[in-house]
Amino acid sequence: MNLALFDFDGTITHCDTFTPFIKKVVPSSRIYWGGLLLLPSIIGYRIGILSGSTLRQQIIYVGLKGFSNTQLKALGKTYAREFLTTVIRANALERIKWHLEAGDRVIVVSASLEVYLKPWCDALGVELICSQLQVNRGSLTGKYNNADCSGKEKARRVRALVNIDAYQKIYAYGDTKEDEALLNIADEQYFQWQRRV
Repeated sequence: MNLALFDFDGTITHCDTFTPFIKKVVPSSRIYWGGLLLLPSIIGYRIGILSGSTLRQQIIYVGLKGFSNTQLKALGKTYAREFLTTVIRANALERIKWHLEAGDRVIVVSASLEVYLKPWCDALGVELICSQLQVNRGSLTGKYNNADCSGKEKARRVRALVNIDAYQKIYAYGDTKEDEALLNIADEQYFQWQRRV
C-alpha cells in the first residue's frame, strides 16, 4: 500500500480558505476592530518578518475567542458545502480519487481549520491532520489544541500518526515553503503540481 499526503490551501484548492472563512463567520465589528489591532502583524506578514503561522494564531485569538463551538461547527459544515466545493482544483480531485481507487491511504495535512476541513474530508473518504481549535466549556479559547499545523509541524504530525516505513511508496503534494518538511517525507514529491526529480 502507498501513502499520499496532500496540502490543502493552494494545492487542492485554487486559493486560501482560512481568510474567507474568518471573514464569513466573525462579526463585522470584530473584523473591523481586530483588523486595526492586528494591522502591525498584517504588515509584518506582508513584508516577510512575521510568519503565516504566527499571524493565523493571532487571528484565531482576536477573531474566534469566546465563539460557541457548536455554532462554529455548523458554520464550518455550511462553508465546506457551499464554498470549498467551488474552489477545488479538478486535477487535485482527480489525483485524490486516483490514489483512493489504487487503495492508497490518503491524508490531507493542512494549517487550515478542522471545523470546515473535516466535513469535506469525510465526504471524500480521506483522513485529516490539521489545526484544531481549543474548546473550554463549549466555547473557543482563541488558541489551538496543538501547534499550528504548518512547516515542520506537518511532518511531525504525520510521523506521530503514521508508521511511514510501512508503506511501499509515499507521495506528497504541496505548493509553498510551509510544505517543504511534508514533501521531504515522500519518495515522490509534487510542488505546485510539478514532479520534483
